[in-house]
Amino acid sequence: MAGAAHCSLQAKRLLLDPKFEGYKLSLEPLACYQLGLDAAVAEVQLRDDQYTLDHMRAFGMYNYLHLDSWYQDNVYYVDQFGRVMNLSVTLDTALQKPREVFRLPTDLTACDNRLCASMHFSSSTWVALSDGTGRLYLIKSGKRGSSASEKWEIVFNEELGSPFIIAHSVSFVKSDAHSLAVLLLRVEKDELDTKGSGFHVTLEWVTIAERKEGDHTYEIIKRRVLQGKSVPHYAAVEPSGDGLMIVSHKPFTFMQSESDKLEENDDAKVPNEKKDPLYYWQQTGDDLTITIHLPGDITKDDIKIHFSPDNICVTLKDQPPLIEGKLYSSVDHESCTWIIREDKSLEISLIKKNEGSQWPELIIGDTRGEFIVDSSQCSEIAESLMHLTSEVMNPNPEKENPPCNAQELEECDAFLEDGASLCRFDGDTLKVTHVINLGSNQYLFSVVVNPREMPCFCLRHDVDALLWQPHSDQPENMWEHIATFNALGYVQASKQDKKFMACAPDHSYAALCECLRRVFIYRQPTPLATVLYNRKEGRQVGQVAKQLVATLEANDPILGFQATSERLFVLTTKTLFLIKVNSGN
Repeated sequence: MAGAAHCSLQAKRLLLDPKFEGYKLSLEPLACYQLGLDAAVAEVQLRDDQYTLDHMRAFGMYNYLHLDSWYQDNVYYVDQFGRVMNLSVTLDTALQKPREVFRLPTDLTACDNRLCASMHFSSSTWVALSDGTGRLYLIKSGKRGSSASEKWEIVFNEELGSPFIIAHSVSFVKSDAHSLAVLLLRVEKDELDTKGSGFHVTLEWVTIAERKEGDHTYEIIKRRVLQGKSVPHYAAVEPSGDGLMIVSHKPFTFMQSESDKLEENDDAKVPNEKKDPLYYWQQTGDDLTITIHLPGDITKDDIKIHFSPDNICVTLKDQPPLIEGKLYSSVDHESCTWIIREDKSLEISLIKKNEGSQWPELIIGDTRGEFIVDSSQCSEIAESLMHLTSEVMNPNPEKENPPCNAQELEECDAFLEDGASLCRFDGDTLKVTHVINLGSNQYLFSVVVNPREMPCFCLRHDVDALLWQPHSDQPENMWEHIATFNALGYVQASKQDKKFMACAPDHSYAALCECLRRVFIYRQPTPLATVLYNRKEGRQVGQVAKQLVATLEANDPILGFQATSERLFVLTTKTLFLIKVNSGN
């Protein structure tokens, strides 16, 4: 990550409510509808050799219910007969039974080491599907939704190694060819890991493209593998297919193929030999001094130096320029001078136009020189920073605001993982271009707000939960804070039995469910129809945020959980529940 830009997430203050007073439990009834399934969900239990926390996170806590964000209120699941079943809702009071839209060609029970079947909706007409045995299907679905009757057609079908689940996929056009990028997640045995869990996690980034325009046959054009030591919280390919973003507790790196290793070794041979700097430079508030060691046969007549207000060019004999480029800031070029010292070194003096300014570099982008700091400058810097330090631990604390005492923190304030990071990888260089250290900003969940954009991710910030929308095409605004769920970071931490979290794409509510039966809904604050006073502070309360609780009539564990702007979908082994949260417009 040496060349990566270290960024930070900038919260919008207008979306924060420091005076939020908490959620009020509402007893208003929630309309809840349930549909019995013709066949049970194709749940796959963890095997005895899948005993790590990563296996539990990736496969044990898998969300078996898939929301099609391209079409309103459409959910899918795979049943034990390998049928992809769809429920499309237009009217809650006239619900149809889930209908079969596709059947997996393979017998799911025949594979001993299979994982759960998984799918992702790459576009409004394309679906990526895995049967859990290691086979990937790309399906042209045509238009989906309530009135859709188009047959799902397999366009690509290939065995890709050991079993995987699909983490994400996108459909895009590049070089006039239609392409799909799919992320495959695996937890694999690691023979070299003798001190850890004995497993590592891989994300395979597969790009599949149309052979010829209009040919309708597809082939794999790229397979790249990233490896890490923890299951990523979030992994998504950019809509253009040019990059990848990952939120994970431990870092991921690309694994090189043998040909890539040979090329890199050739390139690395030269840099590994430590070279002396081409030049040395020093500065004061008024001027800069550049020192260059000259070869023995160079005379004064062989040296040509051209000064301009913003550039410098140094040439020896008739060779290409030794130093050339744009200066960090402007100089008084008419006052610049140079001399040859007795030790056969060339000394160039530049006079700064903006006196007192410190230059972080001499020539923009030139790393061949070395900056030398003299002792007087070191003492000046130390003196200027003295007011930020103290020899006394916590000197003169305000009595009303004593220093933080870790013993006063509640259990739900503790984070299991402090080292999570958000990394953006470039698809061409396979290097990290941007990195954000998330620290204590605990990852909560992801949600698709706009299917044409990358999925949003929700992080805990202090007690709140902030929703972030990645914009891969906006380098200056790559992660935008689009919504806040007040105090949700704190509230969810107290729910020890929670299994899934979600929120409405319009941010009107957030919800979480436990492993069995209970669903908690947290609405955004809404204006009150009646006057309400805060007696303690003697002021009128203008709006209130409501918490609602739904208890499902089911004894089976919850296997899937999805939220739309109007309703929640909850999937158990044999039943699909719909909870009406908001009435439609």
